[in-house]
Amino acid sequence: MTSNRARLLDEYLVAAARTGDGKAFAILVERWSGKLIAHAWRLTGDREAARDAAQGAWVEIVRGLGRLKDERAFPAWAFRIVTRRCARHVGERVREREIAGQLADQPAVVADDPGAGVDAQRLRVAIARLPSDQKSAVALFYLEEMSVAEVAVALSVPAGTVKTRLMHARRKLCAALEGDDNA
Repeated sequence: MTSNRARLLDEYLVAAARTGDGKAFAILVERWSGKLIAHAWRLTGDREAARDAAQGAWVEIVRGLGRLKDERAFPAWAFRIVTRRCARHVGERVREREIAGQLADQPAVVADDPGAGVDAQRLRVAIARLPSDQKSAVALFYLEEMSVAEVAVALSVPAGTVKTRLMHARRKLCAALEGDDNA
């Protein structure tokens, strides 16, 4: 679980950054950039687009940080900004494909980790094969240890939708890990 100390530190950094503390903002960027890029990558499946989305999100975060009323909301708020940027990117890609007539599916990319066990690797592959909406819900809920409510804010969907996505993702993951890929 994410420790209370880490959350408190993030809350402090957000509050300090809101007052113009550049060092606090730099630490906040250092702590959160990797998470935001990973979230964007899960949504887009494209590393370069993920970096662009996260970078653009930081511009929006800088501009909007003063309007953020509750420091505790920063994680969900930041993930939501990235989600919207990725949605725009995906929308642009769809329009480009329609115009160009290119409707080929892009294969899922799974990071290679030679030190990972077979079960961990199978789980990574199974997660990578999930639809992007389920993959994002799983990652935010389990990897980022966000609550259902926080995931709902981050993905701009109702909490019930998050629960449904998690339920379907769990079923697919169980089936994949048990060898039944027809889930």
